[in-house]
Amino acid sequence: MTDTTTRSGKRPAVVETLTAVRALSDALDRMHSGMKGDMDMNASDLATLRMLIIREQRGEMVSPHDVARHLRISTASTTKLIDRLAASGHVERRAHPSDGRARVVVLTDKSRSEFFHHLGGHLGAMRDVAANYSDDELATISGFLHSLTEAITTTD
Repeated sequence: MTDTTTRSGKRPAVVETLTAVRALSDALDRMHSGMKGDMDMNASDLATLRMLIIREQRGEMVSPHDVARHLRISTASTTKLIDRLAASGHVERRAHPSDGRARVVVLTDKSRSEFFHHLGGHLGAMRDVAANYSDDELATISGFLHSLTEAITTTD
């Protein structure tokens, strides 16, 4: 047994890191749960808005099929969800820019404003924490988080 492993063969640093990831996940769940209540939305509605914000920041378009696949729900449920978000003014259906037959789902200014109104303080606090780390450290952290995301996504 080395200094970096326990009797069960687990490295304490790995255990501590994964414990911290679980704590972060729990904190994010609580934050999103508060948003659901404030915005009068269910979990799928909020997950759709988060997905749209992330994809928008990446410059990616989102089809109704993408929403269904992301949430793992039927196309009928997706249609109802998008109808509900459109009726509340949070999303719009638009023609795909290069394929007029296809549709994309986009956030409205109202949705962006509400989302960032509820998350603005949290995002600022997270930026403040990140500012305490060097660019090299942040690159390592980002790489780790992206790898975790990929591992979780591909093992579902």
